[in-house]
Amino acid sequence: MTKPYIGRFAPSPTGPLHLGSLATALGSYLDAKVHGGKWLVRIEDIDEGRCKPEFTQAILHALREHGLHWDNTQLDSDVWVQSQRHTMYQEALNRLAAQGLVYPCACTRKELDEANSSRAFGENRVYPGTCRHGMPAGRTARAMRFRCAESPVNWHDHRLGDFSDPLSQTSGDFVLKRGDGYWAYHLVVVVDDIASGVTHIVRGEDLADTTARQIALYRAFGAETPAYWHLPVILAADGQKLSKQTGAAGLNNAHAMENLKTVWAHFGLPPLTATQVNAWLEEAVPTWRNYRLG
Repeated sequence: MTKPYIGRFAPSPTGPLHLGSLATALGSYLDAKVHGGKWLVRIEDIDEGRCKPEFTQAILHALREHGLHWDNTQLDSDVWVQSQRHTMYQEALNRLAAQGLVYPCACTRKELDEANSSRAFGENRVYPGTCRHGMPAGRTARAMRFRCAESPVNWHDHRLGDFSDPLSQTSGDFVLKRGDGYWAYHLVVVVDDIASGVTHIVRGEDLADTTARQIALYRAFGAETPAYWHLPVILAADGQKLSKQTGAAGLNNAHAMENLKTVWAHFGLPPLTATQVNAWLEEAVPTWRNYRLG
């Protein structure tokens, strides 16, 4: 990839920053610094029922307290906020529709559950293509879906290796916009990453299984696919991913140095000697370079 490196961190403001999200923030930040690139921050608040402005401010404040300053600006007002970008998402949806890659779907959640009743617990729900060639008579659209290609999506992850994902079998045609007007994650993240010129995506490995769907959208838009690096996630005591849903505690910003060290140890990296946040981050860059090459 010949373009200048642009990375990003894109938290959802459904709660304060916690150790799990700090791990992603730190990893993506250091990778941008290793490459002499830019690190952007974007607020992903498309789920407006759960997201709150006070959490947005708390997240941005916590990032600054941990020395993680974004390169788009130091002003909160210039951080991209997805709830302010509905027009851009609709324009993108229209572009796909003009290519015949979007169609309305009338299927209910219950119907999808019944169609997937033979699948093992925990497996992804696969859309069976009920409305792919037209909705049944008398039905009303409940979502807009992306028409997936039959060929598999092949992609490479810097840590996890090579993948070949036949979307027709692992997800089927996936939702881009819900009937209630909410945008689907896959569409908005790709639209925003393209618009901001993101070249590298460093995030938690829990999102690895979403990558093929996003790459399918990159290709549909005629855009270059970013490079991916999925980092190991921090687990809670019960073995689940540490997240707001599993009750992850918000970071104590007064202990920023300790928080950074905890995340650093999670990545299996050797202790650093610096005792101040900014100096510690500077010392972390060359070690992260070796970690990336390892």
